[in-house]
Amino acid sequence: MPGKVAIVDIGSNTVRLVVYDTPMRLPIPIFNEKAQCELGRGMEKTGRLYPQGVPLALESLSRFINLSRAMGVKHLDVVATAAVRDATDGVKFVAEVKRRFDLDVEVLSGDEEARMAATGLLCGVQDADGLVGDLGGGSLDLVVLNNGQFGDQGTLPLGHLRLAEIAEAGSKALRHTIREHLENVDWVRQAKGRTFYAIGGSWRSLARILIDQTHHPLHVIDNFTIRAKKARSLTKVLSHLSHDSMERISGVPHKRMETLPFAALMMQELLKAVEPEKVVFSGFGMREGRMLKSLPDELRKQDPLISACASMAERIGRFAIRGDEVADWMAPLFSDESEAEHRLRLAACLLADIGWSEHPDYRAEHAFHRVLRVPFAGLTHRERVLIADAVYVRYNGEADSKLVKPVRNLLDEGQLAWVRAVGLALRLAHTISGGAPDVLSGTSLRIKGKKLFLDLPSKSSIYVGETVERRLKTLAKIFGLKGKFGNI
Repeated sequence: MPGKVAIVDIGSNTVRLVVYDTPMRLPIPIFNEKAQCELGRGMEKTGRLYPQGVPLALESLSRFINLSRAMGVKHLDVVATAAVRDATDGVKFVAEVKRRFDLDVEVLSGDEEARMAATGLLCGVQDADGLVGDLGGGSLDLVVLNNGQFGDQGTLPLGHLRLAEIAEAGSKALRHTIREHLENVDWVRQAKGRTFYAIGGSWRSLARILIDQTHHPLHVIDNFTIRAKKARSLTKVLSHLSHDSMERISGVPHKRMETLPFAALMMQELLKAVEPEKVVFSGFGMREGRMLKSLPDELRKQDPLISACASMAERIGRFAIRGDEVADWMAPLFSDESEAEHRLRLAACLLADIGWSEHPDYRAEHAFHRVLRVPFAGLTHRERVLIADAVYVRYNGEADSKLVKPVRNLLDEGQLAWVRAVGLALRLAHTISGGAPDVLSGTSLRIKGKKLFLDLPSKSSIYVGETVERRLKTLAKIFGLKGKFGNI
C-alpha cells in the first residue's frame, strides 16, 4: 500500500496517532503523538467511560484526523480497545465519532486485540516462543506463541487503571483479584521455562527503570532482556513504592507514576504464576500489528531488519553501491558463518556509508550512535552492538574509546573478533570503490595458503594505491595472513 498510513488507537488510557510512510516491511513512524484521556478511569465502579475523558478524546480525535489529512495520509485506520469495548456507553461514543468525523471506529474484541499485539511483537521477533502480555489501561491481553505460531489467547480485565481502582479496597484484595483471574487461564503456564514478552506503555516505563537499576549499558527498550528472577525481585520493590519515592526515580513519565506500582505488581504476580526463564520487553505492539496487517503479502514476508536497513541506505547513501554487493565481495572471509551471522553482516554492509555526511573527526562516533539506537525491529541488544561496532571500526574508531567500551561488555571474544573483521573489510571495500557502484565487483578476495589476495584486473590502475595496500595488509593480519595483490 503506497503512501502514508495512519493508525488512531483509542485506548483506555490514551488516544494516540501514529503515521507511517509505506511501503516498508516495518516503517519507522514519521509522526507519533498521544493524548492522555483516561477513558477507562472509574469503569470498575461505573461501567461507563470517564465523563471528563470523553470530550478530551473527541477533541484529540479532531486534531489527529485533521492533521492526518493535512499530512496527505492515504489510509486512516481508527480502532478502539478495552474501555470502549466494555463500557455501557461505548456504542454511543462510537456513534458520536461517526457523526462528527464520518469515520468508522473498529472496536476490537479481546482476542483480536491480543492477536494484534502479538503480531506487532512478531514484527521484530519472528520466532517468538513463550507468552505475550500486553498491559493497557483497561485490560491485560495474553497470547501463547510457539516459535512464531499462535496458541491460546485471551484478555483479562486487569489494566493498570482498573488495578488502581481495585487497590482502593486494599493490597490484599488486589493480589487476590489478580491471582483469581490468572488461575482461570491455566494455559499461561505453557510458558514455564520459556520467555515472557512484555508489551504496553506502562511496562515500557518499567523497562526504563530496570535498565537503570541493573546498570544495563544500552538504553533501548525494544528487546531489553532480563532474567525473570531478577525482574520479579525488582518489580516487588517497585510495586511498594509511594508516589514520592517514584518521583525520585529518573526517566519515569509523570503521568505514569500513579499507576506504575500496579503495573509492577501485575508483572510480579504474572511472573510468579508463569515461571518463565526470562522477560523481553518489546517496543512494538498492537498498532504495529495493525499496520503490518494492512501491507501486501510480499512486504509482510520480508526480513524487517534487512528491509529497514536497505530503505535507510537508499535515503542516506552518497552513491548507488549496494550492501549486498559489498557483502558478496567479502564473503570469502566468512565461509563458515551461520545464517544469523550472514544476516547481521549484510545489515552492517547496508549501513556502512551512514556517516559520510558527518565531520571527519566525528564520523565514527556519530555512525556508532546512530546505528546503535536506530529504531529497527528484529535486533537483540547484542546484535545492535555487533552491527554498530562493525560500522564504528569501518570509520576507524578508536579501539579503546570510552564510547564503545560499556556496550562491548555485551560481546564475547569471538564476537569482538567478528566485529573487527567485518569493520576492516568494510573499510577496505569503501576505500577500493570510493562508494561508487560496480567498482568493487571488478575485484575479488581469495585466501590461498597463508595469504589473502586482492585480485585486480591486470590493465586497470583505478584500484592501485598506497591506502588500498595498507588496508589490505591490516585486514589480512587479523586473520593471521599476509595481504597480497593478485590478478584476475
